[in-house]
Amino acid sequence: MRMVDVIEKKRDGQELSDEEIRFFIKGYTDGSIPDYQASSLAMAIVWRGMSKREIATLTDAMEHSGETIDLSSIKGVKVDKHSTGGVGDKTSLALGPLVAACGAKLAKMSGRGLGHTGGTLDKMESVPGTSIAIDEKRFIKQVNDIGIAIIGQTSEIDPADKKLYSLRDVTGTVESIPLIASSIMSKKLASGADTILLDVKFGSGAFMKTIEQAKELATTMVEIGDSLKRDTRAIITDMDEPLGLAVGNSLEVKEAIATLHGQGPKDFVELVTEAGAIMLEQAKIVKTHEEGVKRIRQAIDDGSGFKKQKELFAAQGGDISYLDHPEKFPVARRILPIKAETTGFVSRIDSMTIGVSAMKLGAGRATMKDVIDMAAGIVLAKKVGDHVAKGEVLATAYTNKEGIDDVLADIHEAFELSDKEVIVHPIVHAYIHK
Repeated sequence: MRMVDVIEKKRDGQELSDEEIRFFIKGYTDGSIPDYQASSLAMAIVWRGMSKREIATLTDAMEHSGETIDLSSIKGVKVDKHSTGGVGDKTSLALGPLVAACGAKLAKMSGRGLGHTGGTLDKMESVPGTSIAIDEKRFIKQVNDIGIAIIGQTSEIDPADKKLYSLRDVTGTVESIPLIASSIMSKKLASGADTILLDVKFGSGAFMKTIEQAKELATTMVEIGDSLKRDTRAIITDMDEPLGLAVGNSLEVKEAIATLHGQGPKDFVELVTEAGAIMLEQAKIVKTHEEGVKRIRQAIDDGSGFKKQKELFAAQGGDISYLDHPEKFPVARRILPIKAETTGFVSRIDSMTIGVSAMKLGAGRATMKDVIDMAAGIVLAKKVGDHVAKGEVLATAYTNKEGIDDVLADIHEAFELSDKEVIVHPIVHAYIHK
């Protein structure tokens, strides 16, 4: 079999056989197929697409390109969730402890952030002492003992995706539903969970800009999971404004703590409650969505979710006095309010602008070598639908940097005001499952 024949076949709009797809993934992973041929095939896939069968085979080949995690020794149904990423997305830090407090087993591998803010792992590391580098044996024991572990993905998992992801990033082949879906699902499937809940975001702060694109991606990923015998479901959620109020690592951890004390922002609480209820259904802990919602709310009200959050951080070496006393988190040297220049109703908050501004304040990475300032970020004072009087604070910037007047101006410009009241839509727009 020759790689050039595979490229030409897809270029001409034909379906690749399972053998041809596996030949490509094996050869690219072991280095026998060079980057220039892999990028040619990726571009052909961008233009010609793939069938459901091709996408499922591509995902399966990528999943098995390296090690897979065997979670069979963990008692009960192993649940996992994945977000396609957004601004202020601290969901795992509250959702994970809540579903674990209700009896689910969350065995989660997460990543670091590149761009707006840190990823889940960076946010966890803002609690001093927290380790995300846990070996498989300890990972499994921790989930058996306390029902939850959140760790970094090992280098041995899905090496094909690591190579392809880097290649697509520099060859203009990122925006392809088959390539995005297989990238996300191969990592999730290799991580060994029995069920997967996908939080697919759309809007200005998300990769998918429209709800139609988000639904297409979500449907494709659910079909992949189901074809490979995993209970896979998806929610389509709004990222046209940041999630919650806090954007930035320790600021988001504090918001997750507040949420588990019943003091979270309305949209974030809604997302955590809806997602948690679905995960409890997947784990067969509840029979109906309504029962799941009730259980999640109860875990907030009775404090068991916060107790589980402390168990999670303690098990991974974190100093839980920071969870009991969030005022211990370092505070940025410069705290700068951004005020409204007119009166009106907030009609839009451009998530991408807020996310990029938070990164420029120090909360994220432009490159993987950049060091994150855990105290930096932005806290919104107003959300879409809120009334604002001239001179009122729209948001507060936290930074240790000087010379950021242009960033403050960008944050101000991210808020659009209307003289008419604005309808606020639910954060979850659709639920996709078999």
